[in-house]
Amino acid sequence: MLTTSNTEGGGIASLPIGIASEDPEQVDAARQLAHQLSLPLLNPPLDRSTIALVLNAQRLEIRHPELGSPLFIDFVKGAMGYRRRRGEGRQQPLARAIGLKGGACPDVLDATAGLGRDAFVLASLGCQVLLVEQSPIVRALLDDGLERARQAPETAPVATRMTSIQANAIDWMAKLSAQDLPEVVYLDPMYPERTKSALVKKEMRLLRALVGKSENVFLLLEGALKCARQRVVVKRPRLASPVAGLKPDFAIESKNTRFDVYLTRKRSKTP
Repeated sequence: MLTTSNTEGGGIASLPIGIASEDPEQVDAARQLAHQLSLPLLNPPLDRSTIALVLNAQRLEIRHPELGSPLFIDFVKGAMGYRRRRGEGRQQPLARAIGLKGGACPDVLDATAGLGRDAFVLASLGCQVLLVEQSPIVRALLDDGLERARQAPETAPVATRMTSIQANAIDWMAKLSAQDLPEVVYLDPMYPERTKSALVKKEMRLLRALVGKSENVFLLLEGALKCARQRVVVKRPRLASPVAGLKPDFAIESKNTRFDVYLTRKRSKTP
């Protein structure tokens, strides 16, 4: 049985993973997903020692007692729904860093897709976004969230501007042909979570475990600078050093976050 690959700290980060279905109508879909992800199909009741990727009538979610609430992706309701309805628009730091001035809507390659939250914001502002996620399990969660968003009238136009693939971003960017190079590459390397919420810490630990060993951030930036036709945007903690000490052309800050912007037209193609 597959286990999460990050054993640092033990606990939830080193448990076996399997697929389960609690809806009889979803059994065939669960079996197909288990085959696709090379995971065992679990039978209820679920073992507390196993992380379960559960397919039910509503969604695909990850469950384990240590998590408390299930982990799933929802672009329609919850925090993302609130953020969409709030409509921060093109003046928010992320949009400014990407270069959304006037009517500009650059195509964006999100090379560290994760749960897709920033990509959804950019798509809601009109960008076409390609999400590259190296973990097949996280990608399955992402695709499930996108499919449900495409079925909801309020989010369907946004979700149709988002496409996900499962790949190593460094390898993927290196193989792109000249006509397929994106205008913008967005990087959000996973960094230590500063929140005091125990649940969020457990979610982050699980995500780190699912993603596995982090991509080399320097190599990600190097590949992105060779790939992006206009700019590379790197999300960092506000007080953190730039990646590999490479000074950006400029940075845009929010309360806890900084977006380092590298204009590829103004610099050599390697850091």
